[in-house]
Amino acid sequence: MLFTFELDTPKQGLVDITKEVEAAVRESGVYEGICVIFCPHTTASITITENVDPELKADFIMGMDSTFPGLKNYRHTGGNADAHIKSSISGTGETLIVTKGKPLLGQWQGIYFCEFDGKRKRQFFVKVLGE
Repeated sequence: MLFTFELDTPKQGLVDITKEVEAAVRESGVYEGICVIFCPHTTASITITENVDPELKADFIMGMDSTFPGLKNYRHTGGNADAHIKSSISGTGETLIVTKGKPLLGQWQGIYFCEFDGKRKRQFFVKVLGE
């Protein structure tokens, strides 16, 4: 079963989408299987990281910015080559095990949509397979 979600993103940052993914798995009725979360954008991504300390989201972006700064000498004419690199490095999707009707996450883990290129209307997809 395929679910489509829309969200408004901040200029840069992580948006917690754990509840949406959990709801999709619940609605799918799958008890044992897999769940794929996919981002169809070239300057955004999906990641799984700690969901306890809210400051980690800012640290994540700061770390990405310091590792992949917005340099003026990039050749990409869109002026956002750094956002494309960040998206490529962090990945456009995640696959989770579904067990007992829930996505399997560690105690401190959450699922995040990562925006690297400005305030936007974005989509992500959740596909749940299994029995």
